[in-house]
Amino acid sequence: MTQAPPIPDAADAHGERLTQPALAELVRRFYAAARLDPVLGPVFESAVGDWESHLARVTAFWTSVLLGVRAYRGDPLGAHRRRPLTPEMFERWLAIWGNAAGEMFEPETARLLGARAAMIAESLQLGLFGMGGPAPGATRAGER
Repeated sequence: MTQAPPIPDAADAHGERLTQPALAELVRRFYAAARLDPVLGPVFESAVGDWESHLARVTAFWTSVLLGVRAYRGDPLGAHRRRPLTPEMFERWLAIWGNAAGEMFEPETARLLGARAAMIAESLQLGLFGMGGPAPGATRAGER
């Protein structure tokens, strides 16, 4: 996965700097909504046994990606290969991520978070399905 530079100067809806606690809240909000999604929810529920551990791992991933902190050790592609995913699921994932980011962060920060998520989605889709190009809906992620 090609890593883009961190975005530590981004701000939340209160003008505060993007931090690990803010990312932890974003991850929690995302999963709260994704677990209710009729398509994504069943995939997450069958894949995740220990939600607190999963949330901590995903927060570490996003902290590494967005803040440049080496908090994550893992294989995101390998973890996703074991799941019954389809390309269409990535559009839903990006929309839910964008909505959660839009609720928490200033518009520019939400846009940056959506763009970074779209890069991750594109990379995962390339690895999973051999598909290049932007993920479906990537231009809408994080926009309100």
